[in-house]
Amino acid sequence: MTTLLDPVEVSPRSGPPALTTHFTIGRDKVLYGGLLVLTAIAYLWGLSRNGYANEYYAAAVQAGSTSWKAWFFGSLDASSFITVDKTPAALWVMGLSGRIFGFGTWSMLVPEALMGVASVGFVYVSVRRWFSANAALLAGAILALTPVAVLMFRFNNPDALLILLLCAGAWAVTRAIDSDRHAARWMMLAGAFVGFGFLAKMLQAFLILPAFGLAYLIAGRPALGKRILHSVLALVSLVVSAGWWIAIVELMPASARPYIGGSQNNSILELTLGYNGLGRLNGNETGSVGGGTGGPGWGGATGLQRLFGGEFASQIAWLLPAAILATVVLVVAAGKASRTDRTRAFAVLWGGWLVVTGLTFSYMQGIIHSYYMIALAPAIGALVGAAMSVLWRRRSEWLPRATLAGGVLLTGGWGFALLNQTPSWQPWLRWVVLLTGVLGAGAVMILPDLKLRRTAARRAGVLAGILLAVSALSGPAAYSVDTISSAHAGALPSAGPSNGGMGGGLRMGTPPRQNGNGFTRRGDGGGVGGFLGGGGISGVSSELITLLRTGSEGYTWAAAAVTANGAAPLQIASGEPVLAIGGFNGTDPAPSLAEFQELVAQGKIHYFVGGGGGMGGGRGGTSIEIAAWVAENFQSRTVGNATVYDLTN
Repeated sequence: MTTLLDPVEVSPRSGPPALTTHFTIGRDKVLYGGLLVLTAIAYLWGLSRNGYANEYYAAAVQAGSTSWKAWFFGSLDASSFITVDKTPAALWVMGLSGRIFGFGTWSMLVPEALMGVASVGFVYVSVRRWFSANAALLAGAILALTPVAVLMFRFNNPDALLILLLCAGAWAVTRAIDSDRHAARWMMLAGAFVGFGFLAKMLQAFLILPAFGLAYLIAGRPALGKRILHSVLALVSLVVSAGWWIAIVELMPASARPYIGGSQNNSILELTLGYNGLGRLNGNETGSVGGGTGGPGWGGATGLQRLFGGEFASQIAWLLPAAILATVVLVVAAGKASRTDRTRAFAVLWGGWLVVTGLTFSYMQGIIHSYYMIALAPAIGALVGAAMSVLWRRRSEWLPRATLAGGVLLTGGWGFALLNQTPSWQPWLRWVVLLTGVLGAGAVMILPDLKLRRTAARRAGVLAGILLAVSALSGPAAYSVDTISSAHAGALPSAGPSNGGMGGGLRMGTPPRQNGNGFTRRGDGGGVGGFLGGGGISGVSSELITLLRTGSEGYTWAAAAVTANGAAPLQIASGEPVLAIGGFNGTDPAPSLAEFQELVAQGKIHYFVGGGGGMGGGRGGTSIEIAAWVAENFQSRTVGNATVYDLTN
């Protein structure tokens, strides 16, 4: 019995794929192209409903589209007072798009969507190189339909570029393992991809290094000495591609560059190793909203259960149990094969990615958000696609057949449980998932033993494949459709239908809409307010926009506001630089009260706009001190719905 799940080439153990017919090659290309086209349609559909998405990053994109200095450093404003609290590679892409096409929702978010399409493409070609086209198609489809992936590839956070670069790195390692003469080049390319991944989201990019390194050291074709040398060259490439920007920023005088947002000492190394590094692991994130107490982060209790419950499960866990099982299947399938066996290498590469990243997310004590889970999606897709191919090819054997059927039942039952967390949302769907899972598992167990004619066997196999696909993918696909059709914004986006326990997260109470002045008005933002980026200063009035635009000539900053989330909407709405006091959440000691007073005395800031929602704090509570000083020394007036102080009077 043959179906679409059958491989079109020889076993992964047997070397390069055999040549296939022109019909098969054409079919594979059509399916691959169809996957990419459908992914692009899904990620681009109604993209503008997300408005400026995370206004924190949108303001930096806007600044980079008008100032090369702001673009290079990732500054929040065009006058480059303070940077965002990440390295700026993702902002570079969106900022260049803004320079070419003009800053706006589409120019900012379309590159993110295209990164998602390219990530799916890299997963496909990586799996296809060692397994069947149908395994690769399944792997790519799983990534494309993972709810958190759909969310983040339609958003302006750095995660989209990070995932693209890591997927490209995995592809390069795959090519290195297959290569003899050019293995060093491929490993250096992999190192460069990961290095630029660091410039997208710092140390998170390095979580895949153990998997990449072990896979090549174990399965690479060259002799051991050469494999070690190639790995060293890959690390050198990584250091160069990640370190050049860090070196420039660290060596440049502080007076010649913006303050490093997220740090307490204006140091990019401190930001890398502290707030965005070890602090995320141990919870000691000085200057963060967690207060640096070392206690559990926003992701709830640590442990293996974290990814399977709470706010994380509906984002990523639909096929997570199947991926864990798939890793075991691939290791067992490799058995005592030669050192260069591709199946084992695949398990080390993608299974290592899944295990190291998953354990880190499970036990990190610092701030962790549900959208971080996109980092698991490529590995889940690759592992499930490959293991499905291996098990289906050996379905005539009892143990592989039983394993496949058990995996189908596990996935269907787990999908039922996840959908049951939102019982009022599409209540029929969970029963479809469960029923098709049971029927699919039964078909897997029974069909190989039936004495069917060739045509009947093919049709039965196709039906079984459809049952498996419906059971495994309909849950995440439904969540993805809901995500595409809903508006998301702010610092805490979450995919799927909103509910009290799982999924939903911070979604906009009403879709963002641009008025005649081109700024975004928001809904209720979940009641979180500006501090968490749920909309900053909600509904910037046309009167305030006019004031900032007409009063900005001759000033370095049209206004100042407490926190980046207070400044960003003002800047996006007016198009004028706005100084963000205290950085993202008001805890950065920049500017100090004395520095702010000096800027005011020099006539560089025109207005102070109250209502940013920041919590102050930081070193000496500078944002609170500045707000209090302004209130004591300048008269206020109401402009629209904001309190405005003219700092020149």
